[in-house]
Amino acid sequence: MPSVLGSAALSTSSAFSVHVDQAAIARICATGTTAAAAAVGGGACSPTHNKPLKTAQEVTGLLQAGRRQDVKNILRTNGWACDSPVRPELWPALCEQHSNGKKVDAVAPATPSTTAAASETMDGFYWDMVSQVFGCTDLPDRSISLPPFVEPGHCQSYFLTNRGRAVADRVVSVLGYACPDIVYSPGIYPICAILLHYMTEEQCYHCMSNLVSSKEKMFITQTKQLYEVTWKTVMQICKKHVKAAAVHLQRHCPSSRVERIYMDWIWWVLQELPFTHLVRVMDCFFHEGIKVLYRVAMAILVLFHKHTSTNGFDWTSYIQKNGIDDALNKFCREMTLATIPPSKILKVAFGIRGLSSAYISRVFIRTEMVVKSKSVINGPRQLVKSRSTENLPNSQSQNNIQMVSHTLTIRERISEETYNEMLLTLWSWLPVRITMYQPILLYTTEEHGCSLTTFYVRVEQHEPTLLMIKTCNNEVFGAYCSSKWGERNMKDDRGNRQAYFGTGETFLFSLYPDRAKYPWVGIEGDKNLGHGSELFMAADSRMITIGGGEGQAIWMDENIRYGKTDHCQTFNNPPLCPSGDFEIRVLEVYGFSTEH
Repeated sequence: MPSVLGSAALSTSSAFSVHVDQAAIARICATGTTAAAAAVGGGACSPTHNKPLKTAQEVTGLLQAGRRQDVKNILRTNGWACDSPVRPELWPALCEQHSNGKKVDAVAPATPSTTAAASETMDGFYWDMVSQVFGCTDLPDRSISLPPFVEPGHCQSYFLTNRGRAVADRVVSVLGYACPDIVYSPGIYPICAILLHYMTEEQCYHCMSNLVSSKEKMFITQTKQLYEVTWKTVMQICKKHVKAAAVHLQRHCPSSRVERIYMDWIWWVLQELPFTHLVRVMDCFFHEGIKVLYRVAMAILVLFHKHTSTNGFDWTSYIQKNGIDDALNKFCREMTLATIPPSKILKVAFGIRGLSSAYISRVFIRTEMVVKSKSVINGPRQLVKSRSTENLPNSQSQNNIQMVSHTLTIRERISEETYNEMLLTLWSWLPVRITMYQPILLYTTEEHGCSLTTFYVRVEQHEPTLLMIKTCNNEVFGAYCSSKWGERNMKDDRGNRQAYFGTGETFLFSLYPDRAKYPWVGIEGDKNLGHGSELFMAADSRMITIGGGEGQAIWMDENIRYGKTDHCQTFNNPPLCPSGDFEIRVLEVYGFSTEH
């Protein structure tokens, strides 16, 4: 009979993917198997003890039959070990049910041939995306730059090898390219890394794509606002439904610190729980959604309160010395299958009295309304009327100007009257036909991140566009760009990619502290213009340029962080800010819609 460690190693070879450090995770699984056996008198670590655990085929069969409640009960009670061969088949099936928000009961049973064909098509789609983003499908030797929505301090890799981490980087980067609306999502990276322990790179991407795009359930928050809603929801339901544990937390820290602790609620689960416990939580999460993580966070608080109140270790002194947040993290890290097994956490999590999914949803929606009300309070005020009737926009145009005036970062440190006059002036410079259209915010660095890739995905098919830049010195300037940014990829008659594109309708402007318009120098019909006077727009993967010839009127780098401005022949403009070089505080890009 092979040893416990030998059995675990054999098990890991079939359960875990090639991205995993097999030796390191085998030790964890072996230790867990021994601890679980001691805890339950030699049996498996399932709370059902003598009942055989369900197979992946049994659970996926229930999924295809639309028996969600049965699947939920099985996932909550079947204590598969972390090296169980169930997950490589089960987790992709659980994630697939959330594809495009489709209901499980609408999924027809798949045959081996249709499943294989669909899998091959989806895998091909992923590798096409990889080629678009990185230029080839080979894993880069250098480190991959992660999207700005990732939290750099929380890129948990668990037991992934160095190559496995690089694969996780690539999956997250491609996901960011495919989903440009993701603004802030600290949970994406660790969830991706967990999935890669049990599946291929392609499967991981498709699972993540399904979780991100799910309409029926929330799995991953994708904006700072929604992340704020989640931690405030956790704080509220803790204070009501696990009151003693919440009071215990509050008693040991200043009131100003309580919110800070709840802000890190998701890291109690994704960062501090042992891997043997985390995978059992994820079994339920991939079926039920983020509410599972809410419940597990509450269970951790309950068990922490009980443990620190009765355990022989002097927790009071530790809390006084290191803080209750550090003590809470220590408690999570030191859980074992013998002391607090995963079944105990899940039993407490799903056994909280009076805490229904419907109640959690009500608290979440109410909290979301409160958070969103901030933008209402700080929203656009009534537009100040012009002191003169000259160039006064008609009612439709004035309504359209109002659509732009919500850009709070642009208007910061600028008086309301000055700001409104700036907008009216800018509107008077636009082509008359454009002023009748409704402006729509296509891209802002504050919500969509600082990435040229995201810029192109969101902007490149719109024509015309209005770019507004605010620098860290509070200068405001920009450009009206007459052509699509997608034209950067067009080729001339000889098949060469054209460096510059655009038309003479393009113009530059400065709004603050000085107001001025700089139209194309050929707008008056001068036929003796040189090549340098017709360089309107240029762009590639590394930069954006507007205006050329003996200088660039506006140039921005690939991270949309730094730029420079010079005199150029195309617009005969002075530098748009005194220093010439500038740091971008915010870039906003508007398109124009004909729908009123």
